[in-house]
Amino acid sequence: MATMKLLLFSALYSAGIHVISSLTDPNDASVLHTLKVSWKNTPPSWDNSSDPCGFPWEGVSCSGARVTALGLSTMGLIGELSSYIEGLTELNSLDLSFNPGLQGPLPPQLGDLPKLNILILAGCSFSGNIPDELGNLEQLTFLALNTNYFTGSIPPSLGKLSNLYWLDVADNQLSGPLPISTSTSPGLDLLLNAKHFHLNKNQLSGSIPLELFSSEMILIHALLDENNFTGSIPMTLGLVKTLEMVRLDRNALTGSVPSNLNNLTNVNELNLANNKLAGPLPDLTGMNSLNYVDLSNNSFDPSEAPLWFSTLPTLTTLVMEFGSLQGPVPEKLFSLPELQQVRLKYNTFNGTLNMGDSISLQLELVDLQNNQISQLTIGEEYKDALILKGNPICSGSLSNTTWCQ
Repeated sequence: MATMKLLLFSALYSAGIHVISSLTDPNDASVLHTLKVSWKNTPPSWDNSSDPCGFPWEGVSCSGARVTALGLSTMGLIGELSSYIEGLTELNSLDLSFNPGLQGPLPPQLGDLPKLNILILAGCSFSGNIPDELGNLEQLTFLALNTNYFTGSIPPSLGKLSNLYWLDVADNQLSGPLPISTSTSPGLDLLLNAKHFHLNKNQLSGSIPLELFSSEMILIHALLDENNFTGSIPMTLGLVKTLEMVRLDRNALTGSVPSNLNNLTNVNELNLANNKLAGPLPDLTGMNSLNYVDLSNNSFDPSEAPLWFSTLPTLTTLVMEFGSLQGPVPEKLFSLPELQQVRLKYNTFNGTLNMGDSISLQLELVDLQNNQISQLTIGEEYKDALILKGNPICSGSLSNTTWCQ
């Protein structure tokens, strides 16, 4: 008899019919079967058994009988995220990223997953509001909702996520002001453990509040570019000394750049381009980690090239196009050892362009179109791109050279 039972089990197993016993918690199994019905293009292994943990389904991780993670990135899934997801009460990681066929609103029941630590829904087609209930995910450390079609405002409730270190809602259609805490409501300023604020490529508006930044923060990335922010750059930004990347470009910011910005000595990328900033050109002296700077298309006061143009030791890319720089281009700029690109077109640099005798071996492009340069001194060793079109020098003997074409 025992032999017959063993043979029967073997036959059922070989046929892919796993009904003898189930290692998966019945409730978890029911939820996964509901998801399977609501989605197209689930992995083939989801059709081979009814026991996601015992006879593993691709992308499903279990601990004992309980489902603890769903990792279904780039599976080509099509459908909506069912509210039944709330039944996976042991779930600590949910990654459905880069399935553009996933659409519709996010179910508020996501906020009922008490152990959820990682939520990655980037690169899908989810729409509607970001649910307030996500603020109930006390264990959440990683939240990526970028590159979807979310509308409405950023929920103030996200400020309750005290363990969050990664917040990415970039590349959506979010609007309205940035939520700041009050006596009755949380806000993003409470996220003191966050290292990443990726809020860029939305339609956010209003000012960037002073309260958003503080010396208690440990932010590395402050990405607020490509929004509709107005008003001035908050001076509190200069208090977050851990910052490594600051992007405020492509907004409508006004006023002068805070003088304490050069306290950010760890910043390697600073982009303030395409705003309405005015006043003196910011002093970036001492920001010795900078390798990329773009201050283009603002309304700074006319001035000669600042000292920091020639003293930032790790600078690779300097961009200040459509500006108000005048006088000579500093010779020392071209000898910065890491320099790769200098893009200074549409200023009023004049006189002689002298690139010196120790041009950086990394230098690939110098674009000085449409300035007032009348003479050129350059060593024979520089063979890469130099663009002088639109300068007086191109009206004379150099008119037929590649530099002037």
